[in-house]
Amino acid sequence: YTFETFVVGNNNQFAHAGAEAVAEQPGKKYNPLFLYGGVGLGKTHLLSAIGNSFLKNHPQPKVVYCTSEQFTNHLIRAIRTQKTDEFRKLYRQNCNLLLIDDIQFLSGKERTQEEFFHTFNYLHQQNIQIAVTSDCPPQDIPDIDERIRSRFEWGLQCDVQAPDIETRIAILEKKAGEYGLDLSSEVFQLVAKRFT
Repeated sequence: YTFETFVVGNNNQFAHAGAEAVAEQPGKKYNPLFLYGGVGLGKTHLLSAIGNSFLKNHPQPKVVYCTSEQFTNHLIRAIRTQKTDEFRKLYRQNCNLLLIDDIQFLSGKERTQEEFFHTFNYLHQQNIQIAVTSDCPPQDIPDIDERIRSRFEWGLQCDVQAPDIETRIAILEKKAGEYGLDLSSEVFQLVAKRFT
């Protein structure tokens, strides 16, 4: 998952530009970056591309990438084993880029939201880049602390839409090329029409 393997179309051009800007100047532009949209539209690809670019271009990178479920489970394990200091160290002191996928699943998890809030504040004050994905914009995430919602709105919010047929064909052609498949344009058009 890199910027080079991402197919840019009208549906994701703004999100792609925002992700590239964040990768080029982490912590300085659009902090946090909030990518939202439906399933399978490339949000995780862009999040990973930010991380991969950061790993390639920064000395001693410390990238933390996880889903909100992993963040929650890690916190629960830290509470159970009385190692919350180690948890905080990983997500705060040992992190110079935080990427969290599916942040909407923090919904209704009060203790996890509290820990995320303090982690967010610490990283943001240190100018450490935060980027998250969600299936909906911040204002539509149910049962989330208003303080967290407002922090998501500090940076850049990018909506990733479903691709048009031309972009779907371009994605298929790129994937076929990666796998060394030689398919006719009729096959690409048929698949692109059936799957949006």
